[in-house]
Amino acid sequence: MSARVLLVDDHATMRMGFRAILEASGIEVIGEAATGAQAVTAAAALRPDVICMDVQMPDVDGIEATRRILRAAGERPPRIVIVTTFDRDDYLFAALDAGASGFLLKNAGPEELVAAVRVVAAGDALLAPEVTRRVIERFGRGPRDEPAPPRDPGLTEREGEVLRLLAQALSNAEIAERLYIGEATVKTHVSNVLQKLGARDRVAAVVYAHRHGLA
Repeated sequence: MSARVLLVDDHATMRMGFRAILEASGIEVIGEAATGAQAVTAAAALRPDVICMDVQMPDVDGIEATRRILRAAGERPPRIVIVTTFDRDDYLFAALDAGASGFLLKNAGPEELVAAVRVVAAGDALLAPEVTRRVIERFGRGPRDEPAPPRDPGLTEREGEVLRLLAQALSNAEIAERLYIGEATVKTHVSNVLQKLGARDRVAAVVYAHRHGLA
């Protein structure tokens, strides 16, 4: 899938490397920013499909920049992938809370960066199994006095099967293989599941599934 990408990192050499990787794979890089404040301005002006966002930057960090960009984006917000050197839970959870659709370490291979951009551009969240486990450990069990949403969100039998496989961090292709259906059909089911759960993305759906015993 084609995507227009904005690169945000305070190191010019890092942006240069990311640009080379993405453009070599046919992905269009439409702009760069070196600070969080510049990222907010560039996102509003360029309207990228995907933003690769560093965390530690001058003036405004990547988490706050993500929050500001999505708050101002309107009906077609960009998908934001946090790309950081630091594999820290506080960054991961703050990024998800801010609305990021992916979390990637800078030591990931070129193919992982390309895959991350394409995955989030297609409307999915980047859910590596190890990240899923950490999200569930943090958010999968709410406070005991927290009122639970309705256990039955009105899913069809097939949508319930798709949700259970989502909770295992399977991709659309893997779900299609398990259920012997096409990927396009899986995508439709996933969209219906997210809508019925009121979930922003696959991360939220996975948390819901584990929290309410639907996984």
